Amino acid sequence: MSDMITADLVDLDLSADTKEAAARALAERMVALGRVTDLEGFLADVAAREAQMPTGLDGGIGIPHCRSEHVTEPTLAFGRSAVGVDFGAADGPADLIFLIAAPAGADDAHLTILSSLARQLMNAEFTAALRSAGDAAAAASLIRGEEPAAPAEDAPEETGDTADTGAVSAAASAETAPGSTGQDSGGPARPFRIVAVTSCPTGIAHTYMAAESLENAGREEGVEVVVETQGSAGFTRLDPAVIAAADGVILAHDVAVREKDRFAGKPTVDTGVKAAINRPGELIGEVRDKAARGEVTAAAADGPAGSGGATPVERGGESGEGYGAKLRKWLMSGVSYMVPFVAAGGLLIALGFAIGGYEINKAPSVMDHFVWSQADSWAALLFQIGGVAFAFLVPVLAGYIAYGMADRPGLVPGFVGGSIALTINAGFLGGLAAGLISGAVVLAIQRVPIPKALRGIMPVVVIPLVSAAVVGFLMFVVIGKPIASAQEGMTDWLNGLSGANAVLLGALLGLMMCFDL
Repeated sequence: MSDMITADLVDLDLSADTKEAAARALAERMVALGRVTDLEGFLADVAAREAQMPTGLDGGIGIPHCRSEHVTEPTLAFGRSAVGVDFGAADGPADLIFLIAAPAGADDAHLTILSSLARQLMNAEFTAALRSAGDAAAAASLIRGEEPAAPAEDAPEETGDTADTGAVSAAASAETAPGSTGQDSGGPARPFRIVAVTSCPTGIAHTYMAAESLENAGREEGVEVVVETQGSAGFTRLDPAVIAAADGVILAHDVAVREKDRFAGKPTVDTGVKAAINRPGELIGEVRDKAARGEVTAAAADGPAGSGGATPVERGGESGEGYGAKLRKWLMSGVSYMVPFVAAGGLLIALGFAIGGYEINKAPSVMDHFVWSQADSWAALLFQIGGVAFAFLVPVLAGYIAYGMADRPGLVPGFVGGSIALTINAGFLGGLAAGLISGAVVLAIQRVPIPKALRGIMPVVVIPLVSAAVVGFLMFVVIGKPIASAQEGMTDWLNGLSGANAVLLGALLGLMMCFDL
């Protein structure tokens, strides 16, 4: 982490009194070092991430963070506030503020380092050392891990490496090998075992902080907790033997859990990622209570084809969870998969304009005209590749909204519906509608009882065929034209908000931001 934070990126006397001012003060240090190329653009990305979910954590910590095309290399800035800054934590303002900036295409190695920092923030000794650091160089050195925090006198020896989950996983794997009971006859009863999954929209900070918080709470309560972090750097699946031997499951996520069927048939607590950070002990107690009462999710052995023992709606969240909460998760699933296309396409188009000027959008296809020695040809190539990437935005949004609702069977009708939305000029409104309709159609098909002899062809033939046909019919014939008209009308209305109407436009933007918050 030596290149991610230096003394120049540390402010031990942060004077900002709002989270926006704090982010700006730390971001300006990044700009001064060339780590951020566009201050306002980067701050807009930070604000957009903050609007999804407040980044304040209990214990006086604020972690504003984002992926941004305006970041040149993974960077961390740290600020310490004497008065505190409100980042939305339940216990009040944050005095330790970490601004994490990751490039839109950050590599796995850098993201792994950032995840390690996120885990350290759950260590009380680490945060106490930062509060007592005497100068910027010492604070930067502590964050880089060059000056480990002195252990508390009453800290158990086995918690010395709170960031290392490998030992926990290895121990769990060894104890849960086939045939192992985890105890000798007459020996002590084995501890309660929990497997967990954590994930958040950006997969940089909250994902790993939730994992660390659950593991620490498990150690305190004598419970074995093994966590699968589904972050930006991908994820390593839990050993099936570990899952099989688990007594309960905790799913702490703000985007869809991948391969959720693996955890069917066990007592399960399904919640948001911040709950795992702020109240891990309660979640552990809740899953233990469910296990004591014998409450389990439906096993994957029965049910309609492709349902995993329960409909995807039922698997999409905790029993009793409202459809408003589920709708948010479905939409966030679509957005999280769409963002990389936005970043890649936007950067390529911007490079095309930068090299070839604003007339480059009128250049002929590079298939017909490309000269290796002409800068304009390369600019046209970049611009046209970016345009192709942008063309995937609506289909990907629709496809992965449907995926969030109905798992993989929703992908085909979702992508088809999203492509039709582009064809009929229904835009993002059409993509949202297509995604939700596709998921609903697949859910309806999966509720139909199917003979066992036909279940094998359901996910690869019947569901894609029927759902794509139904969604295509609805988009082309029934709802597509009204949505396209609404999209056109809304676009024209927004374009007309100028001059005296600028006040109305400002009010509209303010209301949209308030709604997000």
